[in-house]
Amino acid sequence: MTIMRERIEQAVKESVAAMCAARGMACGGAVVVTVPKDAAHGDYTTAVALGLAKQAGCGARALAEALAADMNERLRGVAECEVAGAGFINIRLSAGAGAAVLDRLLARGERIGLSERHKGKKANVEYVSANPTGPLTVGHGRNAAIGDVMANVLAAVGYEVTREYYFNDAGNQMNVLARSVRTRYRQLLGLEEALEENGYQGEYIIGIAREIKEEYGESLRESEDLKVFRERAVAATFAMIKGTLERMGVKHDVYFNECSLYEQGKIAETLADIRRAGLSYEEGGAVWFKASQFGAEKDRVLVKSSGEPTYRLPDIAYHRDKFARGYDVMIDVFGADHLLTYPDVLACLKALGYEVERVKVLIHQFVTVVRNGEVVKMSTRKANYITLDELMDDVGVDAARYYFVMRRLGSHFEFDVELARKQSLDNPVFYVQYAHARMSAIMRHCAEAKPGLAGQEWGPGSVNAGRLVEAEEQELVRHLAQFEEVVEGVAESCEPHRLTNYMEKCAELFHRYYNQHQIVVEDEELARARLALVQVTRHVIRNGLALLGVSAPERM
Repeated sequence: MTIMRERIEQAVKESVAAMCAARGMACGGAVVVTVPKDAAHGDYTTAVALGLAKQAGCGARALAEALAADMNERLRGVAECEVAGAGFINIRLSAGAGAAVLDRLLARGERIGLSERHKGKKANVEYVSANPTGPLTVGHGRNAAIGDVMANVLAAVGYEVTREYYFNDAGNQMNVLARSVRTRYRQLLGLEEALEENGYQGEYIIGIAREIKEEYGESLRESEDLKVFRERAVAATFAMIKGTLERMGVKHDVYFNECSLYEQGKIAETLADIRRAGLSYEEGGAVWFKASQFGAEKDRVLVKSSGEPTYRLPDIAYHRDKFARGYDVMIDVFGADHLLTYPDVLACLKALGYEVERVKVLIHQFVTVVRNGEVVKMSTRKANYITLDELMDDVGVDAARYYFVMRRLGSHFEFDVELARKQSLDNPVFYVQYAHARMSAIMRHCAEAKPGLAGQEWGPGSVNAGRLVEAEEQELVRHLAQFEEVVEGVAESCEPHRLTNYMEKCAELFHRYYNQHQIVVEDEELARARLALVQVTRHVIRNGLALLGVSAPERM
């Protein structure tokens, strides 16, 4: 929370306490001050009057007007309060407060937006988690960007973050992969063998088969053992996956193999605990979880009649392992195909006594790629898809990462390739990056026009921020003051699109300011103040882009 917001909250609390004392009321409930979505509603807003109206025995608006009058006295010279709607109190910072805010922002220096609010806490972010069956697609790309940005943001507010990748290199889909490689290997030997109906058809399968042929020759021609084909396929696809992620700037700390849960007996242990807690029953040779007791439409199978666990059982065991590692926050980033399964996992964990509130599941919708106004149809098995590497080849890493997180997770996302590759202000990532490049150009111009001011890192008290009286300057300062709250808000809400929204607004306010006012003016005191404002804005843009994993170019 920023210093200014703390001061606003304190004034609200004092006004509420005074009002309660005057009316003989108990002061209950938390005072919440938020940043309104619409700037027309001020810099901050509170609905405290709506929560106290019934207890006070009067209308919420009348109570809000009394509170606002008292707050105006307490915040004289800092902010002005006005009542809106049914009883909201909107608070707008004064010009004098803007000068104080800029001084505080200068004190943050290059660490603006970063904090140690959650120092001493541990967080785990699990993302991508694609099984090694082929190259990463654009859908995996969105998952990777969301997870990586959330990990960056959590680290920025003080968490010790573990970036984790969960995968399974066993099971039927891996057998299908191995058989697909074996078929391609036999075809390379001149045998007539058709790929099975659900086989993997990508060119990478042929490449793996060719490497096996070069090493083993025809020695595996009649082999029915899939071991070599499976091992080579897993090694090759995982190397491909890691290479793509590294190119995207994504690096995991832990690669957790589902097979280890079986090898260490954790699957059997989890099933035994579920049975012991009376959460399961057997029917038709299968083991069922009593999910309907916890709000599900029907009970769920944990172990099939064949003895093979369904997705839910190993995932329950996996999360128990995470809890055992002592994380305060665990974030799972999933595609929409997990929408129906994760509630059962959480319900079972809760029934077993785990604090599932520490687990935050982020479900993102799938990505549709649009080229030349037409949707590109994709199928992974048929190799009719756009790989993440191909997309990055086309639009660049920066645009790919930025676009993947700039929409709400629950919204369907159309990736417009033509827009993403445009070097114009219509392209949001270019728009934000250009703001940083423009500020860098200002600093270079300052070195020529006013060498005495060039290269300085303005600190608190080093400039007369009171000279920044223009409306565009005041609006920009107020927006910059919200950066720390936005970063903390993203960490709390797990909504990374809020960061791109903030960045685009920041770039918009700066471009508007730049277009209407000269920065390096003859008046040296004013030039110093404006250069300090540019410096803070530049730090905010650079740090925001860094959290997004996007570069901040000096020239464009």
